[in-house]
Amino acid sequence: MKDFVKNLIKNGAIGIGLSFAIFCFTGVVFDFLYHGNFQLEQYAFTKMVLGCLIVGIGFGCPTVIYDCEQLPLPVQSVIHMGIGCIVYTIVAFLVGWIPVERGIGTCVAIVLGEITIAFVIWFCYLFYYRNLARKMDARIQQIKKE
Repeated sequence: MKDFVKNLIKNGAIGIGLSFAIFCFTGVVFDFLYHGNFQLEQYAFTKMVLGCLIVGIGFGCPTVIYDCEQLPLPVQSVIHMGIGCIVYTIVAFLVGWIPVERGIGTCVAIVLGEITIAFVIWFCYLFYYRNLARKMDARIQQIKKE
């Protein structure tokens, strides 16, 4: 149980960090797109930062599901990404990341973009850990030969 809580906190912190990094990068992009006139009113920035924190937790904490070896990877992935994407979508509507006033097409495009970005990040982690496992296996085989 102690390891579970430790992993939950660690993964949540990593999720929050990644969420804030993406938030800052997106803010810079919007600042350039609006030629330095990107303005937020009525505590919109504060709402977005709090939303970003919740999204980081929503994507980071469910990664503890990967420690459950009884479940196959596709099931673990659906649980992790399902929770994360649902949390993101709810937060995005609440804080204004999805501009509902621009119509359903824009909303769908933004949600699809969010899911795409989430899976790109997930694939990066997948490839990183698979590569790490290959290196560890190769090193174990090398040690066995010695």
